[in-house]
Amino acid sequence: MSQTALRSLADHFADQAERRPDAAALIWDGEPVSYDELAAMANSAYAELEDSRLPRDRPVGIRAKKSPEAIALILGCLRGGYPFLLPSIELAPETLAQLFAQAGTSQVVSPHGPRSESAASLRALVDDVRSEPQASDSEWPPVGGGEDVTFMLTTSGSTGLPKIVPLTAAGIDAFTDWAAEQFEIRPGTVVANYAPLNFDLCLLDIWATLKHGGCVAMVDQDRATQGAYLADLVNDNQVNVLQAVPMLYRLLIDVNREDGRTFPTVRHVIATGDKIPATSLAELPKLFPNARFYNVYGCTETNDSLIHEFRGLEEGNVPTNVPVGQPISGVIARVQTEDGTALEGTGTGEFMVWTPFQTRGYLKSSLNQGKFVTLEDDNGRTYYKSGDIVRRHEDGTLTLEGRADFYVKVRGVRVSTQVVEQAIQEHPAVIEVAVIAVPDDLAGARLHATVRREADVKLNSLMLRQHCATRLARTEMPSTIEIVTEPLPKTSTGKVDRKAIAAELERSRANG
Repeated sequence: MSQTALRSLADHFADQAERRPDAAALIWDGEPVSYDELAAMANSAYAELEDSRLPRDRPVGIRAKKSPEAIALILGCLRGGYPFLLPSIELAPETLAQLFAQAGTSQVVSPHGPRSESAASLRALVDDVRSEPQASDSEWPPVGGGEDVTFMLTTSGSTGLPKIVPLTAAGIDAFTDWAAEQFEIRPGTVVANYAPLNFDLCLLDIWATLKHGGCVAMVDQDRATQGAYLADLVNDNQVNVLQAVPMLYRLLIDVNREDGRTFPTVRHVIATGDKIPATSLAELPKLFPNARFYNVYGCTETNDSLIHEFRGLEEGNVPTNVPVGQPISGVIARVQTEDGTALEGTGTGEFMVWTPFQTRGYLKSSLNQGKFVTLEDDNGRTYYKSGDIVRRHEDGTLTLEGRADFYVKVRGVRVSTQVVEQAIQEHPAVIEVAVIAVPDDLAGARLHATVRREADVKLNSLMLRQHCATRLARTEMPSTIEIVTEPLPKTSTGKVDRKAIAAELERSRANG
């Protein structure tokens, strides 16, 4: 692929800066950054990269917290045709060192400038992890070559070292065009960016927006759990498109209950990253009286795959099992049964998908086996095996039944902890829930549920057991239920951190 294709996203941004130099490209800490200002910062970053004489056939490592300078640095890399690895700011230095070595980075860089308060600490950390990777450590180039790779993102690392996911310029072009058309992102559209910079959600929030002339209202990562701050950001900046994990919507619901605030400028509300509880879903029309509501399903490896638009929420038409939807334009979905054949009609199976936006595979090619599967019965198309168990309904809509790795054996019976969570979540007093399997010498495993209830509502374990008795089999009933009023611990992606809950249970057991 040509250098022009590699720089297509940067070229689109440059076109927007030339046409509308005074328009706001970003809003950061309450202050606008114009397209002209951001372009100047990006040109400066590009010049520094060029002065460093970095090789273009090896990636650049970026260690960056969200800021205008970080956006400019990425634009500089895109303009120069430098592929780059963008890991989480939260990763430990040892993990960063392994990732940068695996990617074969020529240099680890960070943003700098008066707007970036943490620039000094970032540079210090970069100095700690920067090293010339040994040839044996590097997995670069990826499958299919690296000449057309731009972004390299990482998975969450919940099962070990995060996996590096190279994305191509063509894939990002296709996705950013789809997102802009689907959610009406054009010059003047204000899109809130809640996710950290390294998340694939930013391909919509930031990069589709800048490509198509919109304005990105960026949430400060350090204030991402402050409901009043988030409500002010949405209203003060007249946000039109809002995409986030369910936690953000819960925070805005709490604000609405405190002071009655609503968000009338928002036209598109997108829930993603985790299943939004029906109790939260039911309250969204009150918060966003002029919006359309969507559930979007995807992952770093494929980007968005499925979309479901909710209709009739205002009339109380709230599904208890939230659909993940149907394939978006250009996406091919497959539901595979246990015997490896494609499911025809209704039923359950593992969700497999091909998208126009997906990676060709992980950078470490040995990880691809069993995850990226080429099917001869589908003209050799390579699908990503999600590990999610879905149910296809008569209208073709898919609902998520659970993760294949969330199934456990209780007294010899296969049980999905996510099915148990769904049943508990249906209780109107429940805000969030986590069900984990605890080893048991007799049963093999027993289930423990940690449940967060509404602060002003009475709820006890007996009431929950009575609720679950009409929805769950005996083997699916939790052996123990803990009811709390404080938020459950969260991962960096805003999902409930079941590992942290399990670790706390283990500590409690060990201490008697």
